[in-house]
Amino acid sequence: MTLAISTSWNAYRFDDGEELLFEISRLGFKSIELSFNLSSGMVDEIAHSARRLNIEIASLHNYCPIPDGLSRKQALPDFYSLASLDEEERFLAIKYTKRSIDTASRLGAKVVVLHCGRVEVPDYIRQLINLHDRGKNNCPEFLEIKEKMIRERAGLADKFLKQALISIEELNEHAQLKGVLLGIETRFYYREIPDINEIGIILDKFNDSQVYYWHDTGHAQLMENLGLLRHKDFLERYGRRLIGVHLQDIFGCQDHLAPSKGQIDFSMLKPYLNRNTLKVIEAHHPATAEELIQSRNFISQVYDEAI
Repeated sequence: MTLAISTSWNAYRFDDGEELLFEISRLGFKSIELSFNLSSGMVDEIAHSARRLNIEIASLHNYCPIPDGLSRKQALPDFYSLASLDEEERFLAIKYTKRSIDTASRLGAKVVVLHCGRVEVPDYIRQLINLHDRGKNNCPEFLEIKEKMIRERAGLADKFLKQALISIEELNEHAQLKGVLLGIETRFYYREIPDINEIGIILDKFNDSQVYYWHDTGHAQLMENLGLLRHKDFLERYGRRLIGVHLQDIFGCQDHLAPSKGQIDFSMLKPYLNRNTLKVIEAHHPATAEELIQSRNFISQVYDEAI
């Protein structure tokens, strides 16, 4: 499977999908993931240009295209929560996720990457990151906030997870009809679904279905850097159900760096990958074109992957 790059790197710098894709093609990539910040018009422009440039669309990140009535800045993957207790919101989350699945099917993409909603409690990750960056990750305040975050989420998680499972069941059926797989992604914010245990609940419920695990290297490493989990815990527990990976680096708590520009040991993933695992570089601005070319060559060497 050819190494891909996410359009999240340059999507906000363009309103024209053809120009966006042309910039990526100049880096030498022949496979892409369509990110969640693309309008319907941009998706169509990218699809048209991809055929002309012989670039594969390997995966989509929900929501793609963006939901109706939202600006590209508003249309984050969690704008509508698949775990919402508000049935109107959950209906919209399902509606636009189905549209992403339809788009993936139309474009020949293999996987749609999903965020599965959130537990509606305050999230303290940014407070922990602030303390970590000031070298206070072992101080009483840090430990108190971390324990409070874990306790508050645990107290309310069940009812939101139940809603997420109902949503995933409907999406799984739709994905099966369309021949598309669903990748349940490692999360950045602690309140988001799934946490590491909920990944297992989801995968067990949807065993032998369209639902698989999608590993995000930066998110998993953040959990380790904040003392919540080991990065490798995710891979050891769910590597056998791994369908794809977002390859991004992290330094401290600054994530979405170009791979090889942070602290992650990417060779750690190698035992869990095979030729069919989707591998997507998901670096964000201000990563440079030169850094992404270096990352492509670095990852290709680490995983013996075709460029």
